Amino acid sequence: METPETTFLELAELAPIDRYKLLIGAVVPRPIGWIGSVDLEGRRNLAPYSFFNVVAATPPTVFFAPGHRRGRPKDTLANVMATGEFTVNVVDEALAEAMNLTSGEYGPEVDEAALAGLEMRPGRLVAAPYVVASPAVLECKVVELVELGDPPTSTVVFGRILGARIRSELLAEGRVDPFGLRAVGRMAGAGYTRTVDGYFEMERPSV
Repeated sequence: METPETTFLELAELAPIDRYKLLIGAVVPRPIGWIGSVDLEGRRNLAPYSFFNVVAATPPTVFFAPGHRRGRPKDTLANVMATGEFTVNVVDEALAEAMNLTSGEYGPEVDEAALAGLEMRPGRLVAAPYVVASPAVLECKVVELVELGDPPTSTVVFGRILGARIRSELLAEGRVDPFGLRAVGRMAGAGYTRTVDGYFEMERPSV
């Protein structure tokens, strides 16, 4: 097999925007954590993060990593730091356009869910709101915050999953039907991807 030509990039030598574009183009597709939160005054916030994933099943843990804007935490981060709670709402194909509407850089006075025409309700185990139309929702308590950069440019939020709200038709013997879920993933730039098209399986080697 012929060895392909490669280009080595030392990330410390790249401008921040170039590092960002390199990483979001190379690490794909990324799941989308559509984070619901509320501030101490009761103002809701809903914003998507593709620097997001599940970390462990025991204890059940997720993370997302909001950036800072002009040296200050974004609204989502400010809310979870204040309340210690958030929800993760899965974005399916039907909700993709609404999710995109909530991705703008709005101020805390803007209710993104209302802007996108979404119904939200407080969680059962947390006060943070969830998207009623989402096919799968995780209710989470913050367990750790890790600041990155000096001064911080991003903060990694680790959350313990307290409960999961799954659309009943998608559950069979405790398993979620990925074809029915129809989640979307994040690519680079304005790109997204479906998770159903192109699905394939491979059996793990038996050792």
